[in-house]
Amino acid sequence: MNTAQPSADRHLTGWSVAGLVLLLPTVVVAWLAVLSTERGSRCLTYGEQCSTVPGTVLYGVFYASLAAGVVALAWPRTRWTPARSGAVALQWGAQLTLGALILSGA
Repeated sequence: MNTAQPSADRHLTGWSVAGLVLLLPTVVVAWLAVLSTERGSRCLTYGEQCSTVPGTVLYGVFYASLAAGVVALAWPRTRWTPARSGAVALQWGAQLTLGALILSGA
């Protein structure tokens, strides 16, 4: 009996759920950090010195992270574990990229 496979599947599910649960808090905390800076408050108040990252890029990366997380959760656990691993890695990569893009506006 191979006990390594269910353990790996359980870890992938846990990482995927953790990424989905932490997606919105990541965005909120990043925006709060940006808006607490002088540049962020000037952007909010006067529309000056705002980030050069287009909003469509931020939305795209957010939805990519969300979609990869949902795909990793919906993927059959007994088939193609490397593909699920890739989806979870893509999810976390997109989520960290999103946070970095938001913080680059500071």
